[in-house]
This record gives sequence, structure tokens and C-alpha cells, in this order.
Amino acid sequence: MRKSAEEARRTRDRIVGVAVSRASTLGLTGLTIGALADELEMSKAGVVGPFGTRAALQLAALDRAAELFAEAVVAPGRAAPPGLPALHAVIDAWCDYMVDSPFPNGCFVTAASCELDGQPGELRSRLRDTVVRWRRFLADQVVAAQAAGDLDPGADPYDVVSLLSGLAMTANQEIQLLDDEGAAPRARRLMRAVLAAHAGESAR
Repeated sequence: MRKSAEEARRTRDRIVGVAVSRASTLGLTGLTIGALADELEMSKAGVVGPFGTRAALQLAALDRAAELFAEAVVAPGRAAPPGLPALHAVIDAWCDYMVDSPFPNGCFVTAASCELDGQPGELRSRLRDTVVRWRRFLADQVVAAQAAGDLDPGADPYDVVSLLSGLAMTANQEIQLLDDEGAAPRARRLMRAVLAAHAGESAR
């Protein structure tokens, strides 16, 4: 029984891994059970079986992408001391992630946001929740930096979040579409400049 459960888990993980990779290139809505079955050399029933429906498989792929992003970008921020050290750790990890993304088409969440922003439904809602959590995490780091005196306490944390996010989305486009090797270093420099522009008393 235990061996069968472990085999089922490994099969499910393998399916999700391939689904995430294909969705990065084709989009979540472009995932088809038939194409996945061919690539995995499985039956269509075998592919969809662990999830029940194609929609549930799409959600699992989105969740896996979010987990990988959190491991690569959020975790370094949580491990660093609160304040500017945590924000710098996040910025460095974020820029590294955009260059060395595990997905063929760069940042999965950015690509999915462009794909799903005008398509109401469960996928869009799950993606929205993911982005809201990420933005809240960033805002919390800004608030911690304000409390430490590193950033101006009068600054709106979500103003800072919007500036950082805009730079990241621009960098992702420059990396993926324009093949600009200077995109990540530029984004890192400009993100740090945003923080410097909002410096608190202890950072001046």
C-alpha cells in the first residue's frame, strides 16, 4: 500500500513537472491532455487520473510554479535579517531568478498574468491570490524596513511594491523578448535605487 502511494505521488509530480514546463511556453490554457500524454508516454486517462479534470491539472501546474518561485525568491528574504538586508536579498534572488528561471519562457507568474488577466475563472482567481500573497510579502518587508529606520516611514509600502514589480516585469520582457544581457543587472541597480530614494533616517 505504501509503495503504491509513493508511486502515485511520483507519477503526479512527474505529470505536474511536464505540465508546468509546457504551460510556460504554451500558456496554462494551452495545456492539452493529449500533448501531455504523448510527451509522458502515458494514456490520457493516466495523465488526468491523479487530478480528476484538466482544470485541476492546470491549477496544480500553477501552484507548482508558485512554489518554485517562493523557494527561489521568498525564502532568501525570510532568511535574511529584517529591513534593508531582507529587501536586498529578495531583489538579488528575484533578478537571479529572472535570468536562471526554471521555465523556458521566463517568469511563469508574469507570463500567466498576461495570459489570464482578462479571463475570469478559477485559474485567474488562483493566480490573483498568488500575486496578492507575493505583493503582501513585499509590502511586509518594506514595513519592517520602515520600522528599522531603513526606509522613510511616510512612504506608502505599496508604492514601493509597484515600483519594484514594474521594474521586474520590464526586466523579464527585456530578457525574454529582447535578449538583453544587461536587463538583470539594470533591474537590480534600479530596484536598489528605488529603496535608496525612500531611505529612512538610519540609512542617510
